[in-house]
Amino acid sequence: MRTRVLATAVAAVLAPLVLAVPTAHATAAAAPYDFNGDGRTDLAIGAPDATVAGQSRAGAVSVVYGGSGGLKTATRTLITQNTSGVPGTAEAGDAFGSAVASADLNRDGYADLLVGAPGEDVDGDTNDGTVVVVWGARAGLSGARTVVDYWHEDVDRYGQAVAVGDLDGDGDLDVAIGSTGSVALSFVNGPLTRTGSFQGGSGSGFPSPYSPSYGATSLTAGRVSPAWSTSLVVHGRQPRTGAAVTHLVTDPSIGNFTDWWQELPAGTVSAIGDIDRDGYADIAVGNPSEVSADPAGAKGGKVTVVYGGPGGRDTSRAPLVLGQDTAGVPGAAETGDAFGGSVSLGDVDGDGFEDLAIGAPGEDDGAGSVTLLRGSASGLTTKGAVSYTQNTAGVPGTAEKGDRFGARVLLADHSGDHRAELTVAGPGENAGDGAVWSLRGAAGGATTAGSVSFGPSVTGVSTAGAPHYGTILND
Repeated sequence: MRTRVLATAVAAVLAPLVLAVPTAHATAAAAPYDFNGDGRTDLAIGAPDATVAGQSRAGAVSVVYGGSGGLKTATRTLITQNTSGVPGTAEAGDAFGSAVASADLNRDGYADLLVGAPGEDVDGDTNDGTVVVVWGARAGLSGARTVVDYWHEDVDRYGQAVAVGDLDGDGDLDVAIGSTGSVALSFVNGPLTRTGSFQGGSGSGFPSPYSPSYGATSLTAGRVSPAWSTSLVVHGRQPRTGAAVTHLVTDPSIGNFTDWWQELPAGTVSAIGDIDRDGYADIAVGNPSEVSADPAGAKGGKVTVVYGGPGGRDTSRAPLVLGQDTAGVPGAAETGDAFGGSVSLGDVDGDGFEDLAIGAPGEDDGAGSVTLLRGSASGLTTKGAVSYTQNTAGVPGTAEKGDRFGARVLLADHSGDHRAELTVAGPGENAGDGAVWSLRGAAGGATTAGSVSFGPSVTGVSTAGAPHYGTILND
């Protein structure tokens, strides 16, 4: 039986914070990842294997700001645990940047950045993990604080997954943090402010078939139904086999939310967005595994789209299962393609329907590819589906074994033109240096005209020891 332990003891010693609301809080909250409040989505690029000041795998996050022409590498911020104002010190194996999330936590008109470092040693506890919040401002990100870990004795790898949303429906933004151990999922109540006390929280273990050794491996937050302010997709793995497990928590404010969670198709990653513009967000779940590794997998990998409704998952509509053997999807399903290794939803063409980008980083001996499918009033369609590789005309570079192009994909509006750019990471590029590509959104879909590419050195990340730049993009 899964238990949810309320942080009553902690809350009792932390007096509720009563703040006079400053004028800045009257400003409309910024959208996630708009760190400088200019209305454009900025890009956070995690390189948890980056070497910092000679410390291998200390980890780094590069932030590239959006502009009218898309991403602008000339305006950027590099964040490590050696950055002034960021708590801690860059140490070998910290893996800072293993997870990121964003929201305007203090409602000042600038989005803030949450960064997980699950390899951080805390008070002599190896790989205890930590999460920091870096504050947005007109000039970009600066200043940070550590997010409290109420369950320090019961978790390891705190920060291996992070998500943010109004999880308890009280109007404040809360943080969900994944870890391993007996408390696999921690909730930190909002509001989170630059200096104020934390407001308590809760922690949860999972019932079978979730394994505490893997814990909550990935989290996706979004508003699936207007009935709940935020729902949470939780990914984990089964003991012994490592097979994927996925559930939708429709209302995280319910104490025993296993009574309220809904089983989703098993996968390792997910995205939430309204594909058919019916007012209910849909969920795309990627499972890149072969059947030999995961009974819920498929040859070459797959993506399952679950349509949303008033009660969360719309059980009246059959899920859409997609693979590279699906009619209209470019390519062919081949062992090891890892189709569904990454997924993202966003409106590339500006028609109001969310489109779906799917990464297949194992395609062609790990060279990788990305497939883009369009949303419509009837749901996702394979009509006009397009595939991109580094051999696609206009895409910088050359497809090579091990590049892992498509290991991460993102559909987000970096230019402010109401069309999402298609941003792709290939953390294996140049023998593990990694790189990022960005293709502009257009009425006909993502266009390679004017596409850009850049690697770690451009944003100040060391190439020593294979940083795998782009292991993480905006979640």
